Order: sequence, then C-alpha cells, then structure tokens
Amino acid sequence: QVQLVESGGGLVQPGGSLKLSCAASGIAFRYYVMGWYRQIPGKQRELVASITRSGSTSYADSVKGRFTISRDNAENTVYLQMNNLKPEDTAGYYCNADWVNVYWGQGTQVTVSS
Repeated sequence: QVQLVESGGGLVQPGGSLKLSCAASGIAFRYYVMGWYRQIPGKQRELVASITRSGSTSYADSVKGRFTISRDNAENTVYLQMNNLKPEDTAGYYCNADWVNVYWGQGTQVTVSS
C-alpha cells in the first residue's frame, strides 16, 4: 500500500520558518520525482517545488530564494524548508510522487498570520 504522510505544518508568524516532511512508503522512492504543491480552498492546486531522482530542483517564482526542497533517499523522505514565510503562503501543502504512477499525500496546513 502506497502512503505519503506529510508533517510539519502549523501556525507561524510572518517572517517565520517551517520545515515540512513527507515520508513515503510502498514505492521505489529513489526513482520518483517528488514535489510539493499547495492549494487554497476554491483555487487550483499549484506546484511549489520539485526535485528529480538526481537532485535537480525547480521552484515557483513566488517561493524562489525562500523555500528549499531536498530529499533523503535512504529515509524515503522529501522535505520543504520554508523561510521568510508570508501570509500569502497560507495553504494546504501536499506531497506528490510522480513516476510510473502519481501519488498524493493527505496534506498539511500551513497558516502564516500575526
């Protein structure tokens, strides 16, 4: 059974930091492109960051310089370090695994508010 389990979300003040984790099981993790998406209710889910099997990364323009995606293939985990958070970063954050099949986690809420 494939599972992607996100953790690390929460409430943070503007300018603060959070680190999201996504632990994968049931897949050959090292072959998958891993991504973080976010979604606000009523809006389309958008790609925040992704990392290939070789470690190449890409970011949405809105998070470049503030967010860092990384992966640990030994732990089957992908991370998203989020710094200098802004209220507009408030959203549900979802982990995505993409290769032969596409899998999604259940999401973790990030709220940036004073």
